[in-house]
Amino acid sequence: MRILYLGDIMGRPGRSAVKKHLPGIREAEGLDLVLANAENASGGLGLTAEGAGELFSAGLDGLSSGNHIWKFRDMPSYMQREPRLIRPANYPPGLPGRGWTVVRKPGLPPVALINLMGRTYMQAIDCPFRAADAILAQLDAEHPDVVIRLLDFHAEATSEKAALSWHLDGRISAVLGTHTHVQTADARLLKHGTAFMTDLGMCGPTDSCLGMSIQPILRKFLTAAPERFEVADGPVALTGAILDIDDTTGQALAIRVWRFTVS
Repeated sequence: MRILYLGDIMGRPGRSAVKKHLPGIREAEGLDLVLANAENASGGLGLTAEGAGELFSAGLDGLSSGNHIWKFRDMPSYMQREPRLIRPANYPPGLPGRGWTVVRKPGLPPVALINLMGRTYMQAIDCPFRAADAILAQLDAEHPDVVIRLLDFHAEATSEKAALSWHLDGRISAVLGTHTHVQTADARLLKHGTAFMTDLGMCGPTDSCLGMSIQPILRKFLTAAPERFEVADGPVALTGAILDIDDTTGQALAIRVWRFTVS
């Protein structure tokens, strides 16, 4: 099974590029599923129900998120009724939405999509390592047929991302980092068949600071005064990783860094 996982989609430029180019990318790469992190897809910070619907209409099969998913008021109720959109599972109990889902498409094996968030330099929420163990045990008990299992680890620290991948090696198909918007060059297969990449990068403007307009961020660094950030204009790149996964064992066979530049 061949899956493309896209890094954080940034605002309207990222959404528009995905919508325009995804059909051609699917065909060119022979993709079975396309997944993405969408927590910044509306205005560069957060996700609206309308924005999520636009991404699903564009052909995305599942969306994960992160710490910005709570920004817009319509999102909690939308998450309750849309199982293809998930939020980090290690938020404390009682919040809306779900931390993992099973993506099912006709003619394809089912795929578990899991979302966790790191704690280093981020919110002090529940332990992602223990949350991962609990989710995998639940999948084993309730969905033993779902052997392909992908994890979006939305985290700041590279060490935390690497540590979780080693903790889960051989028990999950892939651990893919998001959040920093900087695509890393370390895609690899671990010893026991888990694919790992520290960060998938972003789908957004290239002439920017992590997708945002450059000048306000420069002023903030130079003056330390508050600034209003906006999504940048200009050329866009879509980045992520393509995975080939054995659909009988769930082991990753290959992972490669992927980038598509929109002229």
